[in-house]
Amino acid sequence: MTLLIKNARVIDPSRDYDKISDIMIEDGKIADFGSFDTADRVIDAQGLIAAPGLVDMHVHLRDPGQTHKEDILSGCRAAAAGGVTSLLAMPNTNPTVDNADTVKYILDKAKNADAKVYVAASITKGLQSREATDLSELSSAGAVALSDDGRPVENTQMLINAMRSAPELGLTITAHCESLPIAHGGIMNEGEVSRELGVKGIPDSAEDCGTMREVSFADALGVPIHICHVSTKNSVRLIRDAKKRGVKVTAETAPHYFSLTEKELLRRDADYRMNPPLRRDEDRLAIIEGLKDGTLDAIATDHAPHAPEEKADFEKAPNGSIGMETSLGAGVTYLVKTGELTIGELINKMSTAPAKLLGIKAGTLEAGSPADIVLFDMNESYTVDPEKLHGKSKNTPFKGRTLYGRVKYTILDGAVVYSDKP
Repeated sequence: MTLLIKNARVIDPSRDYDKISDIMIEDGKIADFGSFDTADRVIDAQGLIAAPGLVDMHVHLRDPGQTHKEDILSGCRAAAAGGVTSLLAMPNTNPTVDNADTVKYILDKAKNADAKVYVAASITKGLQSREATDLSELSSAGAVALSDDGRPVENTQMLINAMRSAPELGLTITAHCESLPIAHGGIMNEGEVSRELGVKGIPDSAEDCGTMREVSFADALGVPIHICHVSTKNSVRLIRDAKKRGVKVTAETAPHYFSLTEKELLRRDADYRMNPPLRRDEDRLAIIEGLKDGTLDAIATDHAPHAPEEKADFEKAPNGSIGMETSLGAGVTYLVKTGELTIGELINKMSTAPAKLLGIKAGTLEAGSPADIVLFDMNESYTVDPEKLHGKSKNTPFKGRTLYGRVKYTILDGAVVYSDKP
């Protein structure tokens, strides 16, 4: 089976490649670039960008245990609609991904999904920081990363042990950086807006203290750490300083942190509540600067689906927002169209860099690699309508916003798994 993509602007950061070219795909792999006449199927990509499929290294699929919010198949449909071909599933499911059977359940269910699912297993059982998981067993079962995301690892010795063991097992540790005593039940950023609304806030220091702890361990142990969902200016500074000193630290942020601020919460709409929370404009600008200078290596979504009834009460709703279908559009709109990043730099942050961080076969269009490709129109705009999204939940903070960068096709192992055509 052959698929020919004609006349695309091919952008592949893994090879510093940016040219108008055809792409020939044979048996699910990238075969060659150049000019070709025909194939079993031809896609005319005139005016479109062809890039490595996006790699979202922070996704909550809610499966097993909370499939009324999302499941593996519905989450992967949403991924494909957003140009995401590979994703890392976080372990705060029910049961927690703290054993080999649950890892295998996720991988087995994902075999026929519209995106490739990689598994982050937990560092502690039940995310409770009381008993360590068997990291070797989890790695053997197929996990590629470790995280207690949703919570920090409160038992520092368990975190240190995991950080020491992970490199030998080929696992990436992705750290949720938060001091729970400082956060102390807050539901949004502590500041002017929280005071106006009369609700308890979360100080910047809750995140910053967690970031400092993880960076300090990486420095002392000489081992890698990856910092999740960076949202504060001080965490950006801490990571930047650590990198300059040679600490093996990498970091991600999410689209809502470089595009939105705490002022969205004035709506008293829980779809704008997530953890870490939306911060001030000075933090938003610091996040952008961190992306520009390489302090922040990757853009991930922290896709966190919740049912509408769960999000109905502003103060009691759970934290989290969905993001896979809008991440590319948000990046193009708020970073590329504003001149903060080039389109190649954005693709690197959303595909090539996260693939390298996870050590997976993705993020490249090199000949012989899996044909995981997103085709999108950087100049086509669309208005985000939650009812037209492809996942089970609709809690997007970009609802009603006009974004540029519409996904036209998503290709997985040479097969079209999403097209915007009816």
